Amino acid sequence: MAMAMRRAAALGARHILAAASPSPRVVPRRHMSVDAGAAMEKIRAAGLLRTRGLIGGQWVDAYDGKTIEVQNPATGEVLANVSCMGSRETSDAIASAHDTFYSWSKLTASERSKALRKWYDLIISHKEELALLMTLEQGKPMKEALGEVAYGASFIEYFAEEAKRIYGDIIPPTLPDRRLLVLKQPVGVVGAITPWNFPLAMITRKVGPALACGCTVVVKPSEFTPLTALAAADLALQAGIPAGALNVVMGNAPEIGHALLQSTQVRKITFTGSTAVGKKLMAGSANTVKKLIEVSLELGGNAPCIVFDDADIDVAVKGSLAAKFRNSGQTCVCANRVLVQEGIYEKFASAFVKAVQSLQVGNGLEESTSQGPLINEAAVQKVEKFINDATSKGANVMLGGKRHSLGMTFYEPTVVGNVSNDMLLFREEVFGPVAPLIPFKTEEDAIHMANDTNAGLAAYIFTKSIPRSWRVSEALEYGLVGVNEGLISTEVAPFGGVKQSGLGREGSKYGVDEYLELKYICMGNLN
Repeated sequence: MAMAMRRAAALGARHILAAASPSPRVVPRRHMSVDAGAAMEKIRAAGLLRTRGLIGGQWVDAYDGKTIEVQNPATGEVLANVSCMGSRETSDAIASAHDTFYSWSKLTASERSKALRKWYDLIISHKEELALLMTLEQGKPMKEALGEVAYGASFIEYFAEEAKRIYGDIIPPTLPDRRLLVLKQPVGVVGAITPWNFPLAMITRKVGPALACGCTVVVKPSEFTPLTALAAADLALQAGIPAGALNVVMGNAPEIGHALLQSTQVRKITFTGSTAVGKKLMAGSANTVKKLIEVSLELGGNAPCIVFDDADIDVAVKGSLAAKFRNSGQTCVCANRVLVQEGIYEKFASAFVKAVQSLQVGNGLEESTSQGPLINEAAVQKVEKFINDATSKGANVMLGGKRHSLGMTFYEPTVVGNVSNDMLLFREEVFGPVAPLIPFKTEEDAIHMANDTNAGLAAYIFTKSIPRSWRVSEALEYGLVGVNEGLISTEVAPFGGVKQSGLGREGSKYGVDEYLELKYICMGNLN
């Protein structure tokens, strides 16, 4: 299992169970730039630059003293050295979470709600520092980072409120002397494994409902972006989330993952990342079914974006641009295949290329930047592989198609025309700033092409026809569908996929159920 995790990590994008010593980015070492230095000083002044793990409310070094570098993908600068933890630290974090579970779960829902609400308030009051930290270690533009802080905080706010609405049931009895009840109780200790592309929101979307239900959590953030996770955990402590309720360990991913899977005290694993690693987690948890481990997975996507010939061109271009190029194409719901009906193909392609040309590539700290770097060299090489495969099979690069002149891991926003279903750009998730345009003839053709994948997370359609909106939305084999809209994620709606894009749902009232067990109580002889 550990070897498989290492292979998956080497592929780069979103494969977060990396090897014990993550592959170094192939970049020159540089001294901290003025802007980055000022940003780091602001983060330090706020007390939010943490580099050690959090176990039982204490900030601790790795027991063997090992550290790993956290680098800025835009510059190659080393931002910090953080503790490189493994199985021993994870076991202690699990034990701490297990001990705290009994007191945290016994608090009233109102008490847990108040602590979560205070955490939300602290995140919002430190939104600029958190956004700076995110931009530095992940690379996304500040505007997007601020958006993620608001999005991530929204889950804490929502589940602070939802904590008080976890209702059971009274079932009409089958016999007159009985009363039948259903209780909802917290599942127990949760292991949460989160990716680098949304270093705050993917944590709060899991930790928020878990804590609201009365669970305690051990979080394993990505080695590429641990600083945001640690800062958020610090704010949780300040908010009154008790020691041991939230723990953070990072470093040797195979060891940490193995400890979480094998522990008899961990009752649930929740993971966001690649389908390949998700399958390994499922296989690893199979041996512990007797230990009541549940697995919820939010995995990879191969999202289609379907533009019908009756679409509003301006709406379709704007929505497709947002769906494709957010976070430089590094999201699991990014439009991976843009299917355009033949009657509108040339007109859409021309307008879309013009819109993509306007995207500004640069360091996320610069106000004009709308496209940051890719996370690492492996991610760039994956994009290059996909482009080479497409062009060798007859696709044409309409825009971009090469590394950006800025160097490092910057890649030009790219549009590729006449992509067909035998190309990697059609079959697999590119996870980069590449928009493949694929012509289709009929509505039936579009639905078939869209569903011709093992993935099933997000899909987008653009049309002015209400009947077509209904027909296509219902026919698409995806967990999320955006109609005339490219940005659809929200804390109040369920997020998750079908087929090989995951199990379970996150966010909304449905997301709470993932952290609860049902208990049936029969009271008899009441006469």
